[in-house]
Amino acid sequence: MAKKKSQQSGPEDLGQKILARIEKSPVTQLVLAALFVAGIIACAASITTKTQIAVAVSAIVVFLALKRFNNIETIRVLYLILAAFLSVDYFYWRTFTTLGFNDLLSFSCAIILYLAELYGFVVYILSIFVNIDPLDRRPIPLSKETETSLPSVDVMIPSYNEDSELLEVTLLSALQMDYPKDRFQVFLLDDGGTDQRCNSPDPVLSEKAKKRRVELQALCAKVGARYLTREKNVHAKAGNINSALQQTDGDLIMILDADHAPTADFLQNTVGWFIKDPKMFLVQTPHFFINPDPIEKNLQTFTQMPSENEMFYRVIQRGLDYWNAAFFCGSAAVLRRKYIMEIGGISGDTITEDAETALTMHARGYNSAYIAKPMISGLQPETLGGFIGQRVRWAQGMLQIFLLKNPLIMPGLTLPQRLCYFSSGFFWFFAYARLVFLLAPMCFLFFGLKIYNANFVDFAAYCLPHLFAVFMVSDFLFGHVRWSFVSELYELMQSVYTFPAMLKVLMNPKAPTFNVTAKGETLTQDFISPLARPFYLFLLLNLVAIGFGAGRLVWGNVGDRFPTTITMCWAAFNVFILLAAMGALLERRQRRASPRMPANIPARVRVGDKSYVATITDLSISGASIQIDAAYETIFRTDTKADFVVQGNNALSGEPFHFVVRNARSEGSLTNLGVQFQHKDLEELKRKVLLVNGSSDRWISFQSNREKRLGVTRSAFFLMSCGIRFSIEHFAHLMIESNVRQPAPAYHVGGRSSN
Repeated sequence: MAKKKSQQSGPEDLGQKILARIEKSPVTQLVLAALFVAGIIACAASITTKTQIAVAVSAIVVFLALKRFNNIETIRVLYLILAAFLSVDYFYWRTFTTLGFNDLLSFSCAIILYLAELYGFVVYILSIFVNIDPLDRRPIPLSKETETSLPSVDVMIPSYNEDSELLEVTLLSALQMDYPKDRFQVFLLDDGGTDQRCNSPDPVLSEKAKKRRVELQALCAKVGARYLTREKNVHAKAGNINSALQQTDGDLIMILDADHAPTADFLQNTVGWFIKDPKMFLVQTPHFFINPDPIEKNLQTFTQMPSENEMFYRVIQRGLDYWNAAFFCGSAAVLRRKYIMEIGGISGDTITEDAETALTMHARGYNSAYIAKPMISGLQPETLGGFIGQRVRWAQGMLQIFLLKNPLIMPGLTLPQRLCYFSSGFFWFFAYARLVFLLAPMCFLFFGLKIYNANFVDFAAYCLPHLFAVFMVSDFLFGHVRWSFVSELYELMQSVYTFPAMLKVLMNPKAPTFNVTAKGETLTQDFISPLARPFYLFLLLNLVAIGFGAGRLVWGNVGDRFPTTITMCWAAFNVFILLAAMGALLERRQRRASPRMPANIPARVRVGDKSYVATITDLSISGASIQIDAAYETIFRTDTKADFVVQGNNALSGEPFHFVVRNARSEGSLTNLGVQFQHKDLEELKRKVLLVNGSSDRWISFQSNREKRLGVTRSAFFLMSCGIRFSIEHFAHLMIESNVRQPAPAYHVGGRSSN
């Protein structure tokens, strides 16, 4: 009977396998996608200008009516399809109507501009596809009854040149995660103390490496972690992890960057998915940062506006997760050792080893998951130089993946996975598009080149509805985590430096090398970034172009008034973004090495045998702000030593945290004490680390307080006000620097990280 059943089911199984293979074939998937796009284009081609105007007006009415129903799936899909139709309609018209040949130079510039628009159109359509229905995946709770059978976890913290103080915090945070103590170990992977560096012919490097190795071995012995190093520094971070994989045996691998301190509930919220899904190779979580990036710091928006990375970690990764395409981001993730070892460990053919590894695993049919709960706290680069260097590496690495392991033709991926990975890689070509959009107005206003052949009626019927749809969709999908025009600012500031770096990759895809990102820097003075010079030129060119345009309006041909006015508006938009960039290019001093984050923790402050009701209003690993009744201000003078105990029902309640008062400031009936921690022993240090870094609820609360949707108009006014205010400060500082010779800015480098 069994044999007969097997024989009967054989053809069915074979048919399913054949269908699955056809479904996963790159040729089949690309043909289906092409047919879908062709269908939309056919619809767009059949619309006349008169009909287009009616459609555009109707679409605007529908957009305004439906934009508040983002959470209703059917309306969301209808909204996005309508937006996609308007944009496809525009691009069909743009392709077959506006590219007329006038002269060779005009046509060449027109094609360059068209390709930049084509890039934007493709990214826009892919963004709609990726984020059509972001998945809100929840953690799977771990059962107390199964603690003894939980997977074992090796927590790996790769390090290269980070200070021991920073590493100590990350190690202690990892060691205090809520997971059975006999089921996980924490490893420090030291690439700064390898045999190669210790035996270097350079005596300074050799001595530094030996000293670092001894120091970190002592640190690991003190806190209870394990120290690992290797013979040679090969393949950077990927090679470091792969060396550790040969020396460990845990079922799961948790990877943390050296500055990424996990919350206590990290493993509780991630391991459950590996138990539920045997094919799960990755559970990724967000990278949450407790310091502003340099643009946020210099424009002073960190506490007012969602961070630049939140669009990716709070929306796009969830969209990718819906299509089983959420990818490894290098840290704050757990991987299944068994599947990683099938490909020989972390991939190292590109300098973005994380995304490359995920692509390879997805192509083998394994699954990934993304949990959008912030469960690590990390550091961002403090200077624009460090920030741009990090983004250049990301851009080069994603382009390497695009060239060396093209997801469109890589066997094993589903069609959605191909489109998702293509979207993630193709996005980085924004450098080309931004530079073209920045310079294109000069083609017409300076030289009169015909780069966009259109009359007013057609422009209003096709282009304006497309632009309206783009801004509305961006606000609809991302408005609560990315305000309008913020992407333009960040991309513009990166483009000048990522574009030449990407050209190098196009010429030699294997040329880029892994560079460590500087973190934990402190700046002792304000200064204008050395990266500012190209932006002065761009600002001057666009201002002069507007002047040329004004001259054309007064003395030029009447027939050129419409294109002149539109192009002047375009140049004015560039000036608007460039002024914000000017504000961001004035680097602000950063004296505090340990960033303070808001808190609201009830406590009692104790001095001698007396205690006082207090609230901890912010925290860092080095100190805190404590709010007390102003009547007690005289008790807490500078250098007063005291301690506080946390109130409430938690593991830290009743335990003392010692401090010394550094300053006191009264505000009405309350006094704010600025205090510096002075832990007495290792146990108190552990408690302090848990208090500062242990709660994911604090990070969620901080994100929620910044999350608000301004809309397109208010976002424009917000960024404009920042640009005007801080660009004035920039040029005032520039005038001072030109009259008074300033010393070189002082960088005090603390921890560094390799994310």
